[in-house]
Amino acid sequence: MAKRRTTYGKLERDRAKKAKAAAKRERRQDRSATDEEFEPESERPATPAMPEDEVLDRLSRIHQQFDDGEISFDEFEEAKANLLEHLDVS
Repeated sequence: MAKRRTTYGKLERDRAKKAKAAAKRERRQDRSATDEEFEPESERPATPAMPEDEVLDRLSRIHQQFDDGEISFDEFEEAKANLLEHLDVS
C-alpha cells in the first residue's frame, strides 16, 4: 500500500503554525531588546542600609504620628515604605 500524501489543509496548518512561531520569536526578540535599554537592578545604586534599631525607632515614631493624626495614611505608607527600603535583609 502506498503512503497517502499530505492534504492541502495540513500544509496550510503547518504554514500557519510556522508563521505563528516566527511572529512569537520576533516579539520575544523585540521585548528583550527593549529590556536591555533599561538599567539592570544590579547596577542601580542601592539605598544605604541603616542599623535595624534606628529603622525600628523611626517606624515607631511614624506609627505614633499616624495614631495621633499628625500625618495622613498616604504619608504614613510612603514614609514606612522608604524606611523599609533601608533595612538590610540578608
